[in-house]
Amino acid sequence: MAESLTEIKRRIASTKSTEKITQAMQMVSASKLNQIEKKSTAYQLYSSKIREIVTHMAAAQLLAINNSNDLREKAADPQTTKDQIKVSSMLQQRPIKKTGYLVITSDRGLVGSYNSSVIKAVTDMITTDHKSADEYVFMAVGGTGADFFKNRGMNITYEYRGVSDVPTFNEVREIVTTAVSMYDSGVFDELYVCYNHHVNTLRSEFRAEKMLPISDLDVAEVQDQHIEYIADPSQEDVLDAILPQYAASLIFGALMDAKAAEHSAGMNAMRSATDNANDLIDKLTLTYNRARQGAITQELTEITAGASALE
Repeated sequence: MAESLTEIKRRIASTKSTEKITQAMQMVSASKLNQIEKKSTAYQLYSSKIREIVTHMAAAQLLAINNSNDLREKAADPQTTKDQIKVSSMLQQRPIKKTGYLVITSDRGLVGSYNSSVIKAVTDMITTDHKSADEYVFMAVGGTGADFFKNRGMNITYEYRGVSDVPTFNEVREIVTTAVSMYDSGVFDELYVCYNHHVNTLRSEFRAEKMLPISDLDVAEVQDQHIEYIADPSQEDVLDAILPQYAASLIFGALMDAKAAEHSAGMNAMRSATDNANDLIDKLTLTYNRARQGAITQELTEITAGASALE
């Protein structure tokens, strides 16, 4: 019985140490979630404003391309043709021969079902939408997703590891630049960003948002308002500068959203682990007290029996 009591005490001490670690990790995840939620709220203002600007400028540019005789006459000019393709390549759809998926996962574990839910949703999607592995490629942001696709021999054209817990725009600029460059060079003909969207601290949901080509702008509404712009040096040049910035804002916004979902999942996982540890400590303590009470009762019984034998 003494060995049993010692073993129970050891398990209680070990579980208490684990409980302290998980509780600390829960607090760290909660702090990171609070930081990124504040940053996301501020970033949404910028994102909505640049979307408004791009919508208006895209409508004006499309009107210029469709209605300007001067542009049609300049189409034979190699420099003009190059500029027009540069302006319109991110807006106009082309035949889809290959689809790109930018999959955002975490670099570490201890985040509950965050990674597995994203990976399962992506694999289900490609199984449904594609007949051959030649029809899609992956851009993996996060070590978990990259390792998963690599181990299964899937086509990964790019991987990025080590995104910080509260990412900055400069930090993810490489991801954005690579994605736009691959689209322009024809590595894929459309790009979906797949990630877990942060709904609240208790729930997240999978999203697959089409980022390239930029096709969900409500330009018809702007055209109906007959809005015209005076641009310097030209509408084409202005749109050339703004469109990549808009694409960058979309991908960066998805990264921040995914990080918020990751921190929320980590916080919930550590809270669950802490609660489980507390429950286990209570059960072990009860078991220890019962064993200790049984041992004392046994000793008293033996003493009483010995005293009776001497009488």
